[in-house]
Amino acid sequence: MNAISHDAAGGATGPPGPASSNAAADRLRPSPGPETPHLQLGTAFKRAMVAVRRLRGRETHRPAQISYAQYGLLFSLAGMYELSARDLAEHADLMPATVTQMLESLETQGLVTRIRSDQDRRVVLSSLTERGEQLVAARHAQMEPRWRAALEEFDDAELVVAARVLDRLADYFDALLDDDAPLTEAAAQPIAPG
Repeated sequence: MNAISHDAAGGATGPPGPASSNAAADRLRPSPGPETPHLQLGTAFKRAMVAVRRLRGRETHRPAQISYAQYGLLFSLAGMYELSARDLAEHADLMPATVTQMLESLETQGLVTRIRSDQDRRVVLSSLTERGEQLVAARHAQMEPRWRAALEEFDDAELVVAARVLDRLADYFDALLDDDAPLTEAAAQPIAPG
């Protein structure tokens, strides 16, 4: 996995705080004892999701700064010609209305350009400006060493297995969305006890 996909999907933007300062993170840490690998994975996955939500919750609304979610949109546009707000919302895991507001702000800052589609005038397509591309490249250069340092103790084979596990978890959650039967409270959390 490269730093661009990492940053767009959950890269850290600042130095991590002390682990003991967050009660929720402490509660989600694996407890000592004979846990199965499935439970250890579930607990670790929940911790990662909590960390991402915490990062996303630390949004800044100061016009001079780019928020984590806005960086996510910019990284989603990197290497693409043009994307609609709906496509960006799906890629960045945001609501289309939220994406539209963020794109307006990014356009005002000169990072994104938006034009109406020739095929469907109702669709507005967004792409990075040269300044937006420079910002994404600078962010990538900043995050890549941190991403590699976080994973340096794992060899390539372990990282490939980790990627396969995460892909399988994504499939698992997508299948839950497609399941017609309503989930009970207990069935909604099969990978790790809360």
